[in-house]
Amino acid sequence: MEKDRLSRKLAVILHADVVGSTALVLKNEIVAHERIRETFLKLSDTIEGHNGITREVRGDALVAEFDRASDAVAAAIAFQSFNQEVTTSIEDDIRPLLRIGISLGEVVIADDTVTGAGVIIAQRLEQLAETGGIVVQGSVAETVPERLPFDFQSLGEYKLKGFEQPVRAFTVRSHLGDESSSSASKVPVSADERMEVNPHKKPAIAVLSFVNMSNDPEQEYFGDGIAEEIITQLSKLSALVVIARTSTFIYKGKSVDIRQIGKELEVSHILEGSVRKSGNRVRVTAQLIDSSTGQHMWADRYDRELVDVFEVQDEIMREIVSALDVEILAGEQSRFWSDGTSNLQAWEYYRQARDLSSQFKSEHHPEIIRLLKKALEFDSEYSAAWHLMAGCYFHIEDDIQYSDAVRREAKKLSREYLGKGIECDPTNPDAWSLRAMHYLTDGEFDKAVADTNKAAAMAPNHAIVIASSAAVLTKCGLPELGLQRIRKAMRLCPVLPPWFYVHWGQTCRVLGKIDESIEAYQEMLRQDPDQLEGHLGLAGIFSESRDMKKAKEHADEVLRIDPSFSISRYYSNIAFRDQSIITKFAEALNKAGLPD
Repeated sequence: MEKDRLSRKLAVILHADVVGSTALVLKNEIVAHERIRETFLKLSDTIEGHNGITREVRGDALVAEFDRASDAVAAAIAFQSFNQEVTTSIEDDIRPLLRIGISLGEVVIADDTVTGAGVIIAQRLEQLAETGGIVVQGSVAETVPERLPFDFQSLGEYKLKGFEQPVRAFTVRSHLGDESSSSASKVPVSADERMEVNPHKKPAIAVLSFVNMSNDPEQEYFGDGIAEEIITQLSKLSALVVIARTSTFIYKGKSVDIRQIGKELEVSHILEGSVRKSGNRVRVTAQLIDSSTGQHMWADRYDRELVDVFEVQDEIMREIVSALDVEILAGEQSRFWSDGTSNLQAWEYYRQARDLSSQFKSEHHPEIIRLLKKALEFDSEYSAAWHLMAGCYFHIEDDIQYSDAVRREAKKLSREYLGKGIECDPTNPDAWSLRAMHYLTDGEFDKAVADTNKAAAMAPNHAIVIASSAAVLTKCGLPELGLQRIRKAMRLCPVLPPWFYVHWGQTCRVLGKIDESIEAYQEMLRQDPDQLEGHLGLAGIFSESRDMKKAKEHADEVLRIDPSFSISRYYSNIAFRDQSIITKFAEALNKAGLPD
């Protein structure tokens, strides 16, 4: 048991400290604590965006871990530039400014906290930094590739308290001038996200649904399941852009030129395949294609026993990673090759439930639950099945068409089943994403932010996880970061599911980007005029803008879709850190003509 909880490793450690935190608190305790908290939340998001993990926040200090020194340095520079701009705009003198130290050393990880010599060295180096500055260990400066735009200036050798050997220290800054701080959105943006604006600066792949070659049309879920498993696993790699299933599966059953798909989804490569299931045998074919030329980069056929289908999935992913020369970082290894289940019956029941769940229809809830219970009978340690069960009950909890008693019971079961899922596999990003939603609805906003950032770090190219994270961040008081996340999710999923529009529109509305918010809701209704959330969003916005004619038109549509709609019931399970936002939204709907 002790061996399971303790992990000793070589890591890059970032230690950040608020300068003069005691003096800030003495000026105004409430304001100072709130601004320090916001500063660390934004630093954590920058760390996550650069492939790091925030291990813990200790009062006025933060400790983070990275696999690569270049990522740690890039994160520190990006945040310090961002924070300087933010604090300059504060009118009073309660400005949380940081010093940052970065080391490379051995650490011990126990119960998700990190200790050891590496942490202490990073802390000592941080104390050498100027306000708003960064000091790194010599080994960190030597590890960063020379091609990167960082200038290191030697401070000489220092005898650090507690260490016999002197440590070489360097200051570091970007040599891109003001370029790193001239962000129009005023949000720290990772290098990966800049590259994703032009996907061809790193490999981008779309995995199409595997064609069902069996005689039984009910086996459609099998080919879909193989493709979705591959998408889910590949989305955990930070060096690869992976388009979401929602966008790639629209080509299912259509004869579309691969080069056209590549242009429409803005990807450099496409994986297509087929599956034929017969008795206890399965034949899977797969081809990786260069979407610009239509030429095959790799192709193979697998004739196996049905129970070996999981090995086939792993082999296909290995071929993709090899063909695209994708680097799997040390911290991504265990998540990427996570086992899931080795029980075919459990997997098949889960895939059928997953297929129904993706349709987002409340009438499917009983059947989804039945199928997942069957899956768990065959494998009680199947984390994905526990998570999907918890997610189904969460949707029931969130659905106002159910009675209050049913929703209360669903809330209890959702949390119980999710706990089992995380216990079975703590590397499942979907589970941490759902736990963040649990914390959000329970009003535990700091825990919600921590878990949603953890999920996004585990699966940096998982569109659903990233979009869910956007919703959490906006409601937890970080709408700028929420907008950054939803825009990233939209790049990963060019064909947006309806709930993406809700979070996009809501985040823009909170930020005062009214035209963009209207655009989001109107686009949602162009796809489906009966989307209640689209009419609600526009009824509220037009009411606040005093365009009461349009506000009433959309309010009437809400009552047409749901004659029993009430504002209080709708907001009964929605939480914002700033409760005045809900009050404002509710008042606007009431003025538009919707009942309390």
